[in-house]
Amino acid sequence: MKVKIGYLKFISVLLILIIFTGLGCVSDQAENGNKNLVENASGNVSAGKGEILTIFHAGSLSMPFEELEAEFEAQHSGVDVQREAAGSAQSIRKITELGKNADILASADYALIPSMMMPEYADWYTAFARNQMILAYTNESKYGDEINTENWYEILRRPDVRYGFSNPNDDPAGYRSQMVTQLTEFYYNDSKIYDDLILNNTGMTVTTEENGTTLIHVPASEEISPNTKKIMLRSMEVELCSALETGEIDYLYIYRSVAEQHGYKYVELPPQIDLSSLDYADNYAKVQVQMVNGEVVTGSPIVYGVTIPKNAKNPELAAEFIKLLLEEPGQQIFIKNGQPPIVPAIAEGKDKMPEELQPLVE
Repeated sequence: MKVKIGYLKFISVLLILIIFTGLGCVSDQAENGNKNLVENASGNVSAGKGEILTIFHAGSLSMPFEELEAEFEAQHSGVDVQREAAGSAQSIRKITELGKNADILASADYALIPSMMMPEYADWYTAFARNQMILAYTNESKYGDEINTENWYEILRRPDVRYGFSNPNDDPAGYRSQMVTQLTEFYYNDSKIYDDLILNNTGMTVTTEENGTTLIHVPASEEISPNTKKIMLRSMEVELCSALETGEIDYLYIYRSVAEQHGYKYVELPPQIDLSSLDYADNYAKVQVQMVNGEVVTGSPIVYGVTIPKNAKNPELAAEFIKLLLEEPGQQIFIKNGQPPIVPAIAEGKDKMPEELQPLVE
């Protein structure tokens, strides 16, 4: 089942409205999510004593959402924001397959909301921030003193180098790492890059569609079977970040914001392949990834999305949190964390959004 979400219309709106103001793994502290109650010392009116706001969000949103949590709890005495960070697809499946309740769902790929949640589990979403893919490393990474934009894939080919990416079935960073590596073949005119780095070391396969699009097939997670001498595969970024920091892997496919938040070194990839630029949207679309559930995701610029699921227990409080996210304080938090906000945010299903959010989106 291919994603159909008015893609061309949505991208055309992005071209007009996005302000791309600069770009930035998930810390263990942020991933675990501090649940300390922040007492309101400013006299703000509480939204309800003892209320809980439950948020499922992408791992790469952990740091900015930790700051939003602190700010929101300071403004709402007695409210406890409880966050669960995971791969975006995995987070959505908690709602759609496991029947869990969440007041807010925030995805690293806005497209997963319409394709996996609408119309049964959500009826609107808004795109609010952007990012780009990079290759992160540390001072201890093998050949870190010689890697650059032109030779990074050759460094990864070396037999003693080990690298990591998250599970494409669970996490947008995982399927985006596949897209980036496949696009690398086109950009560097080397048809063996994806074979050498991915196909020869995992259970993933590739076919070419009639229109020339490359389709990457991801098997069931237990059948990806990475060659552990070359690749570390995990569901969530936090485990891979720990592996990078301890030297278990030398390099990590991840978002620029994550690398900047953690002080990692990184190779900045060409915009033709890093999924950051609207100018190269047509180029990104040459690669698709089919996950084990049959969902097909097309390469596109990285755009984060948020919604209030229909099963939210506290939708009014959720709307207040998203309002904070979309307004100036939230924008500044995202700028500080290396994830440029989309200003104004862009919505689908605007008329179904809470009324207080509608003036904040296009």
